[in-house]
Amino acid sequence: MQEIVYFGTYTKKSSQGIYQAYLDTEKKSLTTPKVVLKTGNPTYLQITKDKILAIASRQDLGGIEIYRKADGTLLDEALTPGPNPCYVAYDAKRHLVYTANYHKAEVNVYAIDEDGKLSLTDSFQSEGQGPRPEQEKSHLHYADLTPDGRLVVIDLGSDRVFTFDVSASGKLDLVATYQAEAGFGPRHLAFHPNGKFAYLTGELSSQVQTLAYDAHSGHFRQVQTLPTIPADWTAHNGVAAIHLSADGKFVYLSNRGHNSLAVFAVDAHNELTLIQHITTAGDFPRDFDLDPSQNFIICANQNSDNITLYARNVVSGKLTLLQKDLLLPEGVCVKFDA
Repeated sequence: MQEIVYFGTYTKKSSQGIYQAYLDTEKKSLTTPKVVLKTGNPTYLQITKDKILAIASRQDLGGIEIYRKADGTLLDEALTPGPNPCYVAYDAKRHLVYTANYHKAEVNVYAIDEDGKLSLTDSFQSEGQGPRPEQEKSHLHYADLTPDGRLVVIDLGSDRVFTFDVSASGKLDLVATYQAEAGFGPRHLAFHPNGKFAYLTGELSSQVQTLAYDAHSGHFRQVQTLPTIPADWTAHNGVAAIHLSADGKFVYLSNRGHNSLAVFAVDAHNELTLIQHITTAGDFPRDFDLDPSQNFIICANQNSDNITLYARNVVSGKLTLLQKDLLLPEGVCVKFDA
């Protein structure tokens, strides 16, 4: 079976935009990615049934672009002065798009129609800071949905996680705030399929937290905190992406610096136990994704311009490296086709 995978990139050096490759699940091999859409700094993507949502920048403007997946036609864009966002999410039920901007500490909400046209419906501006040098002000790194349809916004700069109700028309209403430990540096969050627990990465602290989620109130409560790197690792590290297996039995996250994927088993109480560190065979693993069959993981190493392919044991959760020498310039996002 041939599965399609897309890659977002920086375009500061040799990259030209959004790339695409094919995973042959029978041969257990991945093709070298080829550019399919030329655009500036498409550093994060979301793939829907018929559209590609891409973060992008052009000259001194940054924002989001919407493409028709079938032929790459640009349907609409929302670009404003300043740096581009770092995250984009799609709300299929309410036909909304959310962007989180690290540098502006801003979340924007857009309505999107069937033709891919965007209209701004609301914005949220965060203010705050933390004790680490990277926390001189608020930095919003994530904005995506809870299983029950709320919006979660993560502020790396102030160690906070915000929960919003979202109206049908795309208006935000803050209902809860989770305050992590000072210097935790939250980055991304992934929910367990049961909707009652989530796992939060601490980019700056190299930790992962298990959080209990109260669907009635939107509040998160800390249950567990674990390191993502070995105790004897003293060089720099920053946690990046996090994903769960579809069955909710395993959590995977990437360590930039230690240059590894960490694999955690999820127990009956939804808490984590580390079971594997495996090299990413490259430098600075910014993102990765599990394929639809759940038998493979593809990881993008930003600084070494390569991607790695792993086989995944669905019973043990552990990974085996299959390919490591595939060229992808400045890779920072991995998304399988919807």
